[in-house]
Order: sequence, then C-alpha cells, then structure tokens
Amino acid sequence: MAIMNFGGVEENVVTREEFPLEKAREVLKDEVIAVIGYGVQGPGQSLNLRDNGFNVIVGQRPGKTYDKAVADGWVPGETLFGIEEACEKATIIQVLLSDAAQIQCWPMIKKHLTAGKALYFSHGFAITYKDRTHIVPPADVDVIMIAPKGSGTSLRRMFLQGRGLNSSYAIYQDATGRAWERVIALGIGIGSGYLFETTFKKEVYSDLTGERGTLMGAIQGLLLAQYETLREHGHEPSEAFNETVEELTQSLMPLFGENGMDWMYANCSTTAQRGALDWMGPFHDAVKPVFEKLYNEVACGNEAQRSIDANSQPDYREKLNEELRQLRESEMWRTGAVVRKLRPENN
Repeated sequence: MAIMNFGGVEENVVTREEFPLEKAREVLKDEVIAVIGYGVQGPGQSLNLRDNGFNVIVGQRPGKTYDKAVADGWVPGETLFGIEEACEKATIIQVLLSDAAQIQCWPMIKKHLTAGKALYFSHGFAITYKDRTHIVPPADVDVIMIAPKGSGTSLRRMFLQGRGLNSSYAIYQDATGRAWERVIALGIGIGSGYLFETTFKKEVYSDLTGERGTLMGAIQGLLLAQYETLREHGHEPSEAFNETVEELTQSLMPLFGENGMDWMYANCSTTAQRGALDWMGPFHDAVKPVFEKLYNEVACGNEAQRSIDANSQPDYREKLNEELRQLRESEMWRTGAVVRKLRPENN
C-alpha cells in the first residue's frame, strides 16, 4: 500500500503495480466467488473476474436477467445457479443485488454465511443503514467492499479496452485476519485501475450525494434550466441542445477529464475563459446550499428511507418507467436523439 498526496492530503492507495493480477490470483486460488445478482454491477464484475482467471459463479433468480447471464456464457448447473445454491457453494459472497433486493434476500444469504466466509458489497448502503435494512452480518465472517467509481457497463468496457476503472475499498469486519488481502485481490480481479481506502459510511454518503448531485440529478437539472432559458428566448431546439449538452459532452468534458479544468479553460477562447471565471462564483453560491441540504438528508438516513420505501412498492417499476419515459420524451432529449444521429460517426 502506497501513500499518495492528493492536493496536499495524504491517502492510502493500492496500484496494480504493487499488487499485480498474479498476486491476486494466488491470494484467491482456493476461493469460490459467488456474484449474487446480474443487474447493474453483476455482469461487469463477474465477467472481468472470469476473464482474469478466478473461480467465479453467478447466483440469479429466474427471469430475463437469468437469461442474459446464460447469453453471456454462464452455464446453468455449472457456473450459474439460484441465489441460495450459489451462496452455499461460495467462500466469498458478492452481494450485487439492488439495495431493495438485498433486504428481501438477506435471510437466504445469511443462512449460508458460515465461519470464515467473506461478505462483499459494492455499496455501503446495507451496512451503514443496518437499522433500516436489518442486514447485520455474523461476527465470524469478513465484511468487505469494493465500490467501482462508475457503472458496471463502464467497468466492463474499460476492462475490454485494457484500462481500469478506479474503485474504493473498505473493511467493515476482519474476522479471519485475511480481509485486507481478500478485498484488494478482489479489487484487482474485477479490473480496478487503482484502489483508494474509505469506510462503508463514507462510501454511501459520497455515493448518494454524487448520484443525486453532479453525476445525475444536478447535471440534469442544470442542463434543463439552461436549455429552457435558451428556448424561452427564441433559440431553436438544435442550437439550444448543442450549446447546452453536445458541446459539453463531446468537446469540453474530454478536455477537463484529460488534464483538469484549468487545462480545459486554457484551450478555450479568452471570452469563454473570462465568462467562466466570472460566473463560477455565482453558480457555486447558488447551489452550495442545495448540496449541504442533500448531504444532510443522506447523513440522517432520510434519503436511504425514501429509497427503501419507493423500491419496495409493488408498482415501483411501472412508476419508474413512466418517469423515465417522460424524461426521454421531453423536447430536450428528443432533440438529443436527433443530434446524436447526425454525428459524423453515425453517417
């Protein structure tokens, strides 16, 4: 483990150079890894582990997702099982079900958490809010976490490109004395770029804030506000969308993703630089109170409870699909569908 300096703050990180794949395979050579759930994170993590040479099986309930696992090469009765049978066979149980499904399946999973096994999560939700989820692991198992900083789709795509998606890692309970080497080996096995240390609580607080903030919620709200303003002042949909979304995602994001915001500014016009520097303060001051409110709602558990309550409703999926339909069919994103088709690579 190395100590890296991030903006003047020292943190513990693990790189693939100091903990290579060969070492990870050696650490887990006698383990059976069961990936429970084949939804968002399950495919990427399980396929990367399989391709990296680990002994991995999948546990999934019958249905469309089970059929997807079969299509991806998991063999029923050999590497693909029901959830309970996979948990029974495993020495490491990777719980990659949705938060709501984890609550539902916990009695079945807990039954097979015998002494010395490892319980693995990719989100701190279940453990941090255990008073709400009622997920309390037995004391004689390791409880560990690898949280990739992106979707399972991104994890898999980057793996196939020979790259790695950065992940955080945490140890909640070390019953065997091997929790650290187990969690790091798994982090390397699923294709992480580098691993940085956190806790279950910090992970879920930052994750829920990020998803509701700049990663998803805030960015949609910000884009929509600018798009609406341009449209209300007479700009056509194509112009409003290009100035709001297309230039951001296709031109500017790659620049500051490559070398930072200052580098992106330096590669824009002096007029753009001046305006950005002048207006970042008012935007910061306007949204900072919203982020403070959001973080406090996450920390007190209100956001977790809202998620549990919503996801447990029998008509949740239908309501979600309707909300997504409305988003998809809004003028801004209908315009986006046309703009994407007009990109040179699609013609």
